[in-house]
Amino acid sequence: MDFTFSEDQRLFAGTLSDILSADCPPEAVRASWEDPDARVSGLWEALGGTGVLGMTAPESHEGLGMDEVDLVLLLEELGRAACPEPVAEHVAVALPLLRDHGSAALRDTWLGRAATGDVVLTAGSPVDDLVLAAGRADLSLLGVDGALHAVPAEQMTCTGQPSVDASRRLARVEWTPSDDTFLSDDPAVLEEWLDRGAWAAAAQAVGVAQRLLDMTVAYVIDREQFGRPVGVNQAVKHHCANVAIDLEFARPMVQVAAWSLAAGGSPTDGGSVSMDVSMAKSLASDAVDRACRVALQCHGAIGYTIEYDLQLWLKRGWALAATWGDSRLHRRRIAAGLGLATGR
Repeated sequence: MDFTFSEDQRLFAGTLSDILSADCPPEAVRASWEDPDARVSGLWEALGGTGVLGMTAPESHEGLGMDEVDLVLLLEELGRAACPEPVAEHVAVALPLLRDHGSAALRDTWLGRAATGDVVLTAGSPVDDLVLAAGRADLSLLGVDGALHAVPAEQMTCTGQPSVDASRRLARVEWTPSDDTFLSDDPAVLEEWLDRGAWAAAAQAVGVAQRLLDMTVAYVIDREQFGRPVGVNQAVKHHCANVAIDLEFARPMVQVAAWSLAAGGSPTDGGSVSMDVSMAKSLASDAVDRACRVALQCHGAIGYTIEYDLQLWLKRGWALAATWGDSRLHRRRIAAGLGLATGR
């Protein structure tokens, strides 16, 4: 079984990296704090024009017909840039669920416009109370009473909630379920809903952790104390090495989970998609949490200042570590899948 990425997949990720470097630098992320919807000017349109927003939409609905293996490197790049736009919720969660489980009328109404970026989709989480970008979304996938619903903006009342990461615009949503909004109450679909969101958060968390490690290594090489770089101290080296080791475990598991989602089954004997995703999310959550703590410690007092860019990734990292289930929730999920525990 070959998990190697193709040249085209790496090229697409490189293209997105170039777009984010040009259109979503740290100053643009900061500027998004003041935007009512936490938008970066022109970025959503650029992503729609390059096909990123329609990667998982079928070609019959203006999409590229790609899968999670094609998407995983792009999600990592979004994390590396601390992108404020709800790209992951749109292309990795909501769009595939509508594609695979929505009615023909629902697909015809939304998929084509979602693929081009003319409408914004988002998805709530079955384990979180607040919904990312709900106030901006044209259609939100929300759960209630063991069922998943697709709720248009005009049927929702969104109340914005404070977030430590001001570029992640969260809202509490009120709405009334109906036959018109109903999408599915199949337990397998509800599991897929959590799987897709947790995997997308894990992939972004890997990107955030890598960015934090890169920033920290560059800082301790440049910062001098007592006439020599801070990075020559063995304790600092060990801290950075531990983050690198965590990433070496998390990144391949996130990629395996992408393969499992795309194939509809795990490549491991006795495994499952949900177990692969939960292993990926637990490892990625732990990796980005360690990356945040190590980056803050190695940067010293400057790491605490809002003027320094490090805080953009610290806040995003801790948010991604917790959203769609933290590492403890997903370890309990793994244990339940192995028959070692029940529930979450």
